[in-house]
Amino acid sequence: MAQKAMIEPFEPSLIREIKDSDAPHLRRVISYGLSSYGYDIRLSPVEFRIFRHIPGTVVDPKNFNPHNLEPTPLHTDTNGSYFILPAHSYGLGVALERLEVPDNITVICIGKSTYARCGIIANLTPAEAAWRGHLTLEFSNSSSADCRIYANEGVVQLLFLEGEPCAISYEARQGKYQDQQEKVTLAKV
Repeated sequence: MAQKAMIEPFEPSLIREIKDSDAPHLRRVISYGLSSYGYDIRLSPVEFRIFRHIPGTVVDPKNFNPHNLEPTPLHTDTNGSYFILPAHSYGLGVALERLEVPDNITVICIGKSTYARCGIIANLTPAEAAWRGHLTLEFSNSSSADCRIYANEGVVQLLFLEGEPCAISYEARQGKYQDQQEKVTLAKV
């Protein structure tokens, strides 16, 4: 299914080191690519937003105010490019890979243990049968320290559940999050 563009770009093996164009040696990365029973996707460097309290406002999923999300800058050093998720905060990023889920597969997105050990919790997110696009990824920093979340490196794992084609796919029911672009998609009703 990967050869039929289910995941683009697709990495057929688990990548743990990469060669930077300006460095003579390999740099260790948080793994991404094909794993034993799933696929580890990367965080896009395009955008990351953090929830901020704005006095007098309440976050309402039926009438989402985009001002409650503040863009955060991408930083770069010898370890790679990263966003900073402040202590006890919640942020939204987007997957670098684009998915095109077949109508007989559902995908569950779960956190990677490397980030869990730092207090970062990735929200469990499904990509239903026949869903297409870049996943918006949700992260909670449960620790009392600011944490880095690396762009272009593994951030969550996808697990694939196969069955008979469903009666009504996400595409057939015209799901509201279909064809998400490589940017954070806000809550919709």
